[in-house]
Amino acid sequence: MANKLVLILGGARSGKSSHAQQMALDLGGPDVLFVATAEAFDDEMRARIAAHRAERPAGWRTVETPARVATQIADATAGVQVVLLDCLTLLVSNVLLSAGEDASPQQVEAAVLVEVDGLLAACRAGDATWIMVSNEVGLGLVPPYPLGRLYRDVLGRANQRIAAAADQVWFMVAGLPMRVK
Repeated sequence: MANKLVLILGGARSGKSSHAQQMALDLGGPDVLFVATAEAFDDEMRARIAAHRAERPAGWRTVETPARVATQIADATAGVQVVLLDCLTLLVSNVLLSAGEDASPQQVEAAVLVEVDGLLAACRAGDATWIMVSNEVGLGLVPPYPLGRLYRDVLGRANQRIAAAADQVWFMVAGLPMRVK
């Protein structure tokens, strides 16, 4: 395969997941490991997760894990052609919320970067092409509350770290992919 790591960024409903799934299908066919980071805490999120499951090819293996992704999927990545992580946005949110109210911004960022560095190490350790999906949340208004600002900042740094390591970076706008790197 030509690419080792691909990052697909965009806003909400920009077509990130659809583009990532098509890319994974083109590169890996049925040999794809789909890594889902969402957690279903309410009916609306359960419905979203069910819709995402229905959109994926039936033959793809799925691992659902909200955190410690590299560790949780280590055995599942052996021999697969493509690992599709959807999405880094929720993974960062999961890490942020699990840190607790007493965690400092530095502790939260350190925990997120440990997660990101684990993903990058797993990517480098195997032969699969990795496709990671993440939201670009830095284009809008500054959130009016500290937790929102911390989330925006930490996700932005995580995206930068992944983008720096990526072979390709795509930015989705209204369903249209634009190659950035």
